[in-house]
Order: sequence, then C-alpha cells, then structure tokens
Amino acid sequence: MEVTLKVFHSTPPCAKCREVEKVATKVAERYPEQIELAKFPAISDEGRRYGIMFTPCVVINDKVMAAGKVVSEGELEKAIKKELGEQ
Repeated sequence: MEVTLKVFHSTPPCAKCREVEKVATKVAERYPEQIELAKFPAISDEGRRYGIMFTPCVVINDKVMAAGKVVSEGELEKAIKKELGEQ
C-alpha cells in the first residue's frame, strides 16, 4: 500500500511551511517505497482542489490532516502508519 503525502506552502514558503516540508521529507525518507511526497504552492490548481485556505497544509491520501500549523514528526508518522494499516 502506498501513501500520498502532499504539503502545501505559501509563495514564497514561510518559515512554518519550510519546517513542515522538512518534517514531511524526514518522515517520507523512513518509508522509501511506501510514501509518495509532493510539495505544492497553496495557490495552484492542486491547492484549489483541496480548498487550501491556510498554510502550511498537509494532505494524506486526499484527506487534510493539518492546516495552518506545524505538525511534529511524531504526529505525521502516526497518521502515516494509520494509513499504512500499522498501529
């Protein structure tokens, strides 16, 4: 099973957006064959698809996990594991 992890950022990326991108990259590196990581500007076709109003925004498998806040590695990894069927 693969998880799609999308991070939406402001343009240019703010400090919080850069932090979330770092966290997402670290977590994705722990699951090299299981996570597809993509980064997008919030103001884009992809951002409009999810109705992104706040950045940073994290979307896992088409569900908004967090918006307008920095998620921790632990929070993100827990959500990823849940999507992968691990607990």
